[in-house]
Order: sequence, then C-alpha cells, then structure tokens
Amino acid sequence: MDRQASPPRILSIAGSDSSGGAGIQADIKTIAMLGGYAMTAITAVTAQNTRGVQGIETMHPDLVMDQVESCLEDIGADAIKIGMLGSADIAQRLAERLDSFAGPIVFDPVMVATSGADLASEATIAAFGALMDIATLVTPNLPELAALTGRHTLAEADIYDAAGELAKRHDTLVLAKGGHGDGDEIIDRIVSASGKLGSFGHARIDTRHTHGTGCTLSAALATFLAHGQPLTHAVRLARAFTFAAIENAPGFGEGSGPLGHQAVRSLSSD
Repeated sequence: MDRQASPPRILSIAGSDSSGGAGIQADIKTIAMLGGYAMTAITAVTAQNTRGVQGIETMHPDLVMDQVESCLEDIGADAIKIGMLGSADIAQRLAERLDSFAGPIVFDPVMVATSGADLASEATIAAFGALMDIATLVTPNLPELAALTGRHTLAEADIYDAAGELAKRHDTLVLAKGGHGDGDEIIDRIVSASGKLGSFGHARIDTRHTHGTGCTLSAALATFLAHGQPLTHAVRLARAFTFAAIENAPGFGEGSGPLGHQAVRSLSSD
C-alpha cells in the first residue's frame, strides 16, 4: 500500500451524540471532510438534542479498551483525539494504554455540554491529569481551564497564567479557547511549558448554532497534525474549519444547533 496516497488515520475516543451535532458524530464528519480516515472508540451513549441531554449510558471500561485495541492493532492510527470520557476508570486505563503511542494526542477535557448538562463527574475530572500528562495538546475552554487550575473564574488577564500553569504541570501544550470570554472577538491562546506560543483572534459570530464546536475543533486539530502540519498552522486551519462550519450551520433544532460540517469544502491539508 502506498502510504503517501493513504489518508491519515485518526482514532476518536469520545461519547456518542444521538442528534449528530457533537461527540463521535461531529468528529467523524470533521475528519472525513478534512481528508482523514475516522475510527472510533465510544465511551458513552447519550440521548440528546439541541435542547439538552436526556440520558447517558457509560460504556464498560473493558469495552472501551477493546474498541481501542481493535483499531490500533489492526489499522493503526496517526493521531488520536480524546473527548468525553464517561468515567475515571476509562480515563486511567486510556492513559496507561496510550502512554506509548508515538503520534499526536489531542485531549479535549469535556466537562459540560453546550446545553449545560454535566458530562463528567468530579472523579472523572480528577483523572484528567493522567491524560494531560501524555497529551500533545490539551484544548480547554475558559470554564474548563479555570476548573483544571483550581480557579472559580478567569479574568482576561489571568488566562495566560492559568494556561501556563496547566502546561507546566503536565508538560504539554495548552490551547485556551476563548469562546466563553467577553467581547466581540474570540481569542484563543496557545501556551507551552516554557511560555506563550501565540494567540489567534476571530470576530465572534452572532449565532445560537454552536453545538459541537469544541469537538469539531479538537478533531480538526488531530486531523491536521496527522497530515503533518506544524502545530501553529494546524491551529489556524482547525479554527478556520470550525468557524466556517459555524457560519454554514443548517439551522436545525430549537436550542443550540449543530454546525454545517458538510458545507466546508475549501480547506485542505496543503
């Protein structure tokens, strides 16, 4: 097989969203639209829609790990994206198994759905540390960054300090997503253990259709990194894809609607 002609293989480890807007479903759409080959390990099945989460069933850790092994030992993976985890046991076992993985790992520390529903228990959040230790890039939004660094809230002036603290503690890269901030511009900041790497700004889009933005961004990052893009360029491309998907949202649902992944065809890995 000509590896040069093959799509990069991305394993998404996350929860399933029955309405298709977030989680595994958003990841598959993103990876496919960006020229990757998507595989999945489902950590939880949710009944949800644009108005909220009506039910969650967490997978048994053995089944989650069986899914991971089935993918890695046969097809292999060039990058891994990790989202909703379901339980602390799943988080710990994934961290142990993936510690030797040679490719990039993008970890989106999902705690709360766009609708406001809790998607991680306190024990699960406490277990995030082991995954951040092995992650190439961690992508918290501002409430998640505050929680992970023991802060109640984050003032604008404290975002870099909090991201730097997290990066140093786990020797990883942190992309602090600014969507929950104030103002007309969304600013995402990327920080390494040794300091600031840069910031990325974009005018805020006035829309209620933002269901699955974090899932989409992290899956896009994993895909672009698997394509071999340098980190900062991968961030630029992943942000551009996510914002274009928001702009092309189909308008479905009565609440926070899904993005329009299918409409974004202008980006490539070049």
